Amino acid sequence: MKTKIGIGIIGLGTVGSGVAEILLRNGDIIKRRLGIPLEIVRAVTKDTGRPLPEGLNPAAVGTDAMQVIENPDVDIVVEVMGGIEPAKSYILRSIENGKHVVTANKALLSLTGDDLFRAASQRGVDLYFEASVCGGIPIIKALREGLSANRIESMYGIVNGTSNFIMTKMTQEGKEFKDVLKEAQELGYAEADPTFDVEGIDASHKLSILVNIAFGTPVNLKDVYTEGISGIQPLDIRYAEELKYRVKLLAISKMKDGSLEARVHPTLVPCSHLMSTVDGVFNAVYVTGDAVGHTLFYGRGAGSLPTGSAVVGDIIDIARNIQSGSCGRIPPASFKEEHRIALNILSIDDIVSMYYFRFTVIDMPGVLSKIAGILGDHKISVASVIQKGRKEGGEVSLVMLTHEAVERNVKSALQEIDSLSFIAAKTVMIRVEEGK
Repeated sequence: MKTKIGIGIIGLGTVGSGVAEILLRNGDIIKRRLGIPLEIVRAVTKDTGRPLPEGLNPAAVGTDAMQVIENPDVDIVVEVMGGIEPAKSYILRSIENGKHVVTANKALLSLTGDDLFRAASQRGVDLYFEASVCGGIPIIKALREGLSANRIESMYGIVNGTSNFIMTKMTQEGKEFKDVLKEAQELGYAEADPTFDVEGIDASHKLSILVNIAFGTPVNLKDVYTEGISGIQPLDIRYAEELKYRVKLLAISKMKDGSLEARVHPTLVPCSHLMSTVDGVFNAVYVTGDAVGHTLFYGRGAGSLPTGSAVVGDIIDIARNIQSGSCGRIPPASFKEEHRIALNILSIDDIVSMYYFRFTVIDMPGVLSKIAGILGDHKISVASVIQKGRKEGGEVSLVMLTHEAVERNVKSALQEIDSLSFIAAKTVMIRVEEGK
């Protein structure tokens, strides 16, 4: 019987420091819950000039990851350095050495997760990764355990705090995207290069992990349609609000006739829906199961302590498994490897959705009927129209909300409409989800 569980931390940046702080600060209550202490045996960092978490013994800190991976006193390796390599090699080497692993590395898991899951299963060790999606929100544990009796029907996620902060500011203050992005960078919410956040790439990484667990299917990132928020304009946010919707960057996955939708893009969400009220840097995932119905998971999606909380939660779970001799009790990706099924991921052209259009037109008789006629020819019916003011011979906005239509038909219709002589600018199109 072990008298303590040894922890090795690779990376003492924002997340790693949060992990160490929680382990040291809450060591007594963790011991009471677990029965034995968790001890930081070794931690490694590249940034030797960064202040260490209070209480962490400087003698236990080094710069060589092998001091963690090859250390016989380390039972659980915590990888919070980020990136693909050498993180992947470190994790695989740790698994090979019979060590359990906790990681927060969403990019690595979304790109090569199956390799890591397979290695962990074959070696009989645990690989946990709660912190890889939505920081301190226990959405992965909920999908792997709490909702395991359900067929998951749909997931709608606000899973990137930076983009949600930007959309919230644009909505509440009417500011332009570039101005709010600058503010987010000054506040430390956005990186100097914000591409991964604002173009939806980070959200796609997270969605691929959630889909893997919820539906038991491997997901290739190239099959996840991805569109960011950099093209969203305050004018469309205002029109959306007039229609009683708000614009959010949503990660969406749902079953459709045996195939799976997996997409990330700006989306109009009804103001009456809970997801529309998730503001600032907060995250939320709205999951519908066939038995449980609708569930909402909400909280801080990033930050040193919220993310550290998720990492330490994984450490405690693995420590319990070690004590009870039940490691590998739950497969890393929720489904047994031999029972996972490669589902067809629908092309974005094949999805069915409602749509918001904003046409910039020359104000002249017959414009509305001509546009409506083309939409009708492509099996797209209009639910509502906003046409403000008159500006004879000048440019005006014509806004339409449609009933459900096939995206392929929508693209064909807009291509035809945008070629008309009275169309003054490329039509703005945003998908609409009722979130049922």
